Amino acid sequence: MFEKIRVIFTIPELRRKIFLTLLLLAIFRIGFHINLPMINSEVLEKAFQVQSESPLGNLLSQAEFFSASELRQITIFGLGIMPYISASIIFQLLASVWKPLEMLQKEGESGRKKINEYTRYATIVLCLFQSWFYLIAMAHGAATGNGESIFLPQFCNDAGQLTLFWQFTAVFTMTCGTAFLMWLGEQIDAYGIGNGISLLIMAGILARMPAPIIQLCNDISANGLSVGGEGTSVVKLLVLVVLFVAVISGVVFITLGQRRIPSQSAKHVRGRRVYGGGRQYLPMRVNQAGVMPIIFASSLLMIPSWLFQGFRGNSVCNFLYEMFSHDSLFTYNLMYIALIFFFCYFWTAITFNPKDMADNLKNNGTIIRGHRPGKQTADYLEKVMVHITYVGAAFLALVAILPALLANALEIRHDLASFYGGTGLLIAVSVAFDLVQKIDSHLVMRSYKGLLEK
Repeated sequence: MFEKIRVIFTIPELRRKIFLTLLLLAIFRIGFHINLPMINSEVLEKAFQVQSESPLGNLLSQAEFFSASELRQITIFGLGIMPYISASIIFQLLASVWKPLEMLQKEGESGRKKINEYTRYATIVLCLFQSWFYLIAMAHGAATGNGESIFLPQFCNDAGQLTLFWQFTAVFTMTCGTAFLMWLGEQIDAYGIGNGISLLIMAGILARMPAPIIQLCNDISANGLSVGGEGTSVVKLLVLVVLFVAVISGVVFITLGQRRIPSQSAKHVRGRRVYGGGRQYLPMRVNQAGVMPIIFASSLLMIPSWLFQGFRGNSVCNFLYEMFSHDSLFTYNLMYIALIFFFCYFWTAITFNPKDMADNLKNNGTIIRGHRPGKQTADYLEKVMVHITYVGAAFLALVAILPALLANALEIRHDLASFYGGTGLLIAVSVAFDLVQKIDSHLVMRSYKGLLEK
């Protein structure tokens, strides 16, 4: 392995791409430590220490995981890449139901560039609205309890609110920050290595990993390490290590898992040469929907608890709040699983079109053995996808609820338990494999062995 890593850095082009990517990711992380000039950092930190377990705190914490943002700190990159992700999802959904976008998507590279251009414009519009409402929500939601404002007095009017000029300044600063992150992602795509937006999200996830580990080490140094019983014990640490390896192995297995459908291509005679006629496989991913079902399900479940918090005091609202909160291990996780299954089939139905795939196979002279080209092939592909989507959804549901189950069973912090599942782990593994494949393509092109080859 060390020899393969050495080989990577001996290739000038690959070495330049890797160092450029690392430099741009470092710039991305530096921006999260630059607060807006009108923010009182000390008051904001106190406010979120008070509200770290509130619905607002949980909402912001979960949203940060899949958007490469720092919502609990009002910085120049405070919105992260979340508006761009939202715009991309919107256009992907629209392309499946709106004919002009669907036709544009089928035009190839030129159509894809046009859709990307529309996505950028939509991102700026979303940034303006999201940054405005985010600023208002933070001003009202982040309170320390003694009436301290999160804004510095020199930027506020007599009522203690930001003046209109500084509100616009904050909105445009955060909008420019997200636009700059879009540009960073495109530079990584063009001149670096890997998918730029995915790497930004992965960097945001990995940046949060050291904090719970440091907290665990501090607890061990303060309270000691016992053999068994309550507190931090050797048995508990061994269980966590074994579970971490098992979960990572499972995530890798399902992420790369495919159902290979045997296919046969027709022979084509061109001159004196015969093309095709060989047996091939049509790969269908087990986890076709990726991490989108978990993102949609967790986002949808955060809204009710946040809404019902404001009406607590009424018995019905108290019951509904408890039912949708993380503390309700049974009802919350049951609804979480149901939503993940629903969004798995929903997203797969949008992104996977068996009729188009059957038509492409027919046009290329390829058949699936035992099934006629056309409708019969499309029906078979849809049936197979329904079956394997059930397996992928079950796995996603298990990975999504595992952190809550571990935190409750082993009595560990939720941020430490999040290492064992959820959106962050799936994104990190998927992006890591994509990065390895990009590096392997450079190595194989120069007759070296890939990173995963023995």
